[in-house]
Amino acid sequence: MTLLIFSMYAGAQINISYKYSRDNFPICNNGNTFHLVVSANEEISVKNIVSIFADDIERVTSIRPVISNSPKGDNVIVIGTLGKNRWIDEQVAKGKLDVSQIKNGWEQYIIKVIDTPEQGIGRALVVVGSDRRGTAYGALHISEKIGVSPYYWWADVPVEKHSALYLSGEVISKTPSVKYRGIFINDEDWGLKPWSTFNYEKNLGDIGPKTYAKVCELVLRLRGNMLAPAMHTCTGAFYFHPDSKVVADSFGIVISTSHCEPLLINTAAPSEFNIKRDGDWNYATNDSVIREKWNRRMEEASQYENIYTVAMRGLHDAGLRGRLPMNKQVEVLTRVIKDQRSILTNHISKDIEDIPQIFVPYKETMDVFENGLQIPDDITLVWVDDNYGYIKRVSNLEEQKRKGGSGVYYHLSYLGAPHDYLWLNTTSPLLMYKELMKAYNTGADRYWLLNVGDIKPSELGMKTFFDLAWNVDEFDANSINKHQPLFLGDLFGKEYIKDFQTLLDEYYRLAWSRKPEFMGWEREWDDKEHTGLKDTEYSFSNYGEAQSRLSDYKKISYKVKSIMDKLPMNRRAAFFEMIAYPVMGSYQMNRKFLMAQLNHELLKEGNNAGANWTAKEMELSYDSISVLNSQYNSMLGGKWKGMMELAPGWCALYQNKPAVTYTDGVKERTVDLKVKSEKLDRCFVLDLTKINKKDESNGHKFSIIEGMGYDWHVLQLGEPTDRPADAGNINGDRVEYRLPKIENDSIEVTIYSVPFFPLYQGRNTDIGISVDGCIPQIFRNKFKEYDLTWKNQVLRNGAEVRLKFAINKSLKEHKISFICGEPGMMIEKVLINWGGLKRSYLGPDNY
Repeated sequence: MTLLIFSMYAGAQINISYKYSRDNFPICNNGNTFHLVVSANEEISVKNIVSIFADDIERVTSIRPVISNSPKGDNVIVIGTLGKNRWIDEQVAKGKLDVSQIKNGWEQYIIKVIDTPEQGIGRALVVVGSDRRGTAYGALHISEKIGVSPYYWWADVPVEKHSALYLSGEVISKTPSVKYRGIFINDEDWGLKPWSTFNYEKNLGDIGPKTYAKVCELVLRLRGNMLAPAMHTCTGAFYFHPDSKVVADSFGIVISTSHCEPLLINTAAPSEFNIKRDGDWNYATNDSVIREKWNRRMEEASQYENIYTVAMRGLHDAGLRGRLPMNKQVEVLTRVIKDQRSILTNHISKDIEDIPQIFVPYKETMDVFENGLQIPDDITLVWVDDNYGYIKRVSNLEEQKRKGGSGVYYHLSYLGAPHDYLWLNTTSPLLMYKELMKAYNTGADRYWLLNVGDIKPSELGMKTFFDLAWNVDEFDANSINKHQPLFLGDLFGKEYIKDFQTLLDEYYRLAWSRKPEFMGWEREWDDKEHTGLKDTEYSFSNYGEAQSRLSDYKKISYKVKSIMDKLPMNRRAAFFEMIAYPVMGSYQMNRKFLMAQLNHELLKEGNNAGANWTAKEMELSYDSISVLNSQYNSMLGGKWKGMMELAPGWCALYQNKPAVTYTDGVKERTVDLKVKSEKLDRCFVLDLTKINKKDESNGHKFSIIEGMGYDWHVLQLGEPTDRPADAGNINGDRVEYRLPKIENDSIEVTIYSVPFFPLYQGRNTDIGISVDGCIPQIFRNKFKEYDLTWKNQVLRNGAEVRLKFAINKSLKEHKISFICGEPGMMIEKVLINWGGLKRSYLGPDNY
């Protein structure tokens, strides 16, 4: 049996086989041990990885190699870094090992077998890195190929045993696409914190070095290099436990911090800054105390590899303190940055331009930046999404010339208005790809940070993020949506890849129009009108909309359970954690709220028997979620006890039981929830996939992309980095569709577009719409973050506009055209109505 592995690297292909071949290198030969060599001169992180690599070989073969400092024997594995391993450097000098493609590189490595490198050694498998992380990635590359998943511990992916392992081929890795790639542990109050405190680090009673060791190992195995530690008030600050920074360095992991943690100071932690003890966190009135805090932190942390957040916000996630007018905020932050850079150079023996620094224009800080705050040219600008997956802006043409470049801070989890989503990861991989690549293609290749909440259950989203950050050239808009099913196929069986594709497509599609956490239809931190659980806007009466949603969720829930039951017992826990729990939990959350809604509707109709049945079904769904959580927290001997909860945030209500009414003395009767076909009358759903004509003569390409939108495909009008056009030009680049016969003198066109922000100041969101060649009407999606329009859009992943057009009934056929104005805009659904469209959330389906 031979396992052929293709890698995402230059020249890069290695084979792992399980039977002897004279030409292959024996990593393990039927129980025979060998020497695993690491130089005593290596950094501790490389020595640590060599030990982990030895553990991985033992996990597969049950034989642990002997670790030594010098090569000897017929076959040896030498792991080392250029300039740190004399034996490797000698092979380079003798011409046995060509390292020209990685010398002076960033996080690159070579895997190569050298025949007779010297007398007494038959062959050597050499893993050589350009730097310490390059060496680690090379070793862990082999680990993954022999069957140790990056998620062997964090998602309990089992390791298949083999008595022999043979390697052939070689790898020369490319420079990673993004320089710094990492995760931010955030909103840990309801998962990672209780799990670590009461289960994993009970002796410490906190998230501490033991937890961070596992986190850093995971990041490294996913080919990341950066961590922004947990920083809520409930958790001891990262530097409060001194060994945490030592642990991170032992894995070669760079410590970064969030947008509200300047110079590594956690402003949410009382141990770091306490107003009663330290005075106000106000640089205009208390600058000397704040500078002292920064100096002390630099004294203990500056010898390690860090990325420093500059400027400042208020305490935790609040705006700058002092209620200063905008011009004064600019003045204060200008002084803050100047003082911070002075502190950095006082503690680090480097030019200030060579010290990694980031400025994160998050929330109100974006306004200060746009109002004149000047950021030194060597500082990396880290652009942010709106917390719901839509990047607020990217570098303009001038900013793209900056020495410090730019980066991205992106969310898979969020606590805040209009509603948090801390429970499940339901962000479309295609949306993440499109937004990250929009930033990357405008210069954001320095720093990518992903907010993953508690890490679990965001395993699949993290894998996609890190693989993309490692090599953006391996993906496009078509392949990104296949990435997670292929990964699951590698873990659980390639025969299930089509099933995984269907499951994930449906899982993400259903959550696109409303995340499970949003099904209570309440908003957080809002007015009274939007407070409290409410019925959904999905309709049971029209188009079978609610019934279809229940049916579609039921299908994937049953399908995922069916696959899990067929898997070997040792793979079921991993499958449950990574896909079964999210799918089944989503189904039950939707069923809980939709059954409560149907209970209310049937009561109004006088159908008390049916209402009693729906009330009972709501109770069953509510209990089923508790059962799923209990299963998660108790499996594997309670390994994840405390990790999985319906995170309530601070004011969310979706985790609660919605109110239902039982009628005493009335026997319940099952309600027919079958989806019934409904013929459309005087309305029409445009099938975006059936394009009649295109005009792309000005260079804007139109494409149908699978993996986003209410019907799981969107029409994209050009690429975001294309030059803008006039959406009102009827002769501009456009795409045309045929319309049906219309017996009316006018129509209403409802268009749902993906709610992107303008690329940057000076750009817009224009789409031109013309019916039968008329002068185009222009849809410009105008909104401001946190206004009502924006809130509605992010909750439903769609911007809605309704336009009226006159119809010439004498024409034999009608057409509608969409004209490219702002490139990159996406249309996800179009409804044509001339008097027959009924009330519903999404309108009729056409998928």
